[in-house]
Amino acid sequence: MVKRTLDLQPLDATFGAVVRDLDVRALDDETFDQLHAAWIDHALLIFPGQHLSQLEQDEFARRFGDLEFTAAAISNIGKSGRVHHDQASDLVKSLRGNEGWHHDSTYMPVQAKGAVVSAEIIPASGAPTGFADMTAAYEALDEDTKSMIQGLSAYHSLYYSQGRAGYLPTANADGGYDMYGYHDEEPSLRPLVKIHPVTGRPNLCIGRHAYGIPGMDPEASEALLDSLNEQACQPPRIYHHHWVEGDAVLWDNRRLMHQGYPFDMTQPRRIWHTRIAGDPTTELAANHASS
Repeated sequence: MVKRTLDLQPLDATFGAVVRDLDVRALDDETFDQLHAAWIDHALLIFPGQHLSQLEQDEFARRFGDLEFTAAAISNIGKSGRVHHDQASDLVKSLRGNEGWHHDSTYMPVQAKGAVVSAEIIPASGAPTGFADMTAAYEALDEDTKSMIQGLSAYHSLYYSQGRAGYLPTANADGGYDMYGYHDEEPSLRPLVKIHPVTGRPNLCIGRHAYGIPGMDPEASEALLDSLNEQACQPPRIYHHHWVEGDAVLWDNRRLMHQGYPFDMTQPRRIWHTRIAGDPTTELAANHASS
């Protein structure tokens, strides 16, 4: 039997590859092992023309670990089918907030390992998703900055990031928010420099959810984090994927940040996001006890 070799086309960036001629619904163990190794190596894998159902997407994502949640629509299309574009809409607020660079679920006790996302409806105006390589971003820092941030941590909160951007959703009768991520636990404390549990390489853990470095003046903390984010998310460490309906992507959330990109919200857009749960032994926030 001839061993299959993956057809990988690297992106013009420090990370990422397009995987050609592969149906992710039909992976034997040997091909999956190659794919997993490619994921660790490239951090972002793009699979054109998959046209996955939500169930198929979830089954593919489960090959990489337990799920934090199954396929959920990231969309400006409401439950009634109406396209939301009013800035006061909670759907629009969530999408606009996601335009800031971030890792998924750093605001939860356990940071996500990764995600599988696929495109169902893409507007003619385009609606790309950006990715940024935080391993390469750390390596690009000067030695003084590396030394300064080593040992520092920051809190991560969806309340903070959405509030700072002006996109907090509508409060419920109890004054809280009935949306994922607005939990009542203590904000998660995470190191600015984190070692990837598989590669052993250091990478930045920053993004829009990060704030309040302990022992630092709040304004100085915000300025430092803003500066790190600005420096990190520059070429050749970034790539924006321009979706074609049927595309699927898999990314390593421990290494990459990502962002939504502004689009004409009078046009419908729907992508499906399945989030792969992180391993508590490596992704648990420093101030949350393991259950």
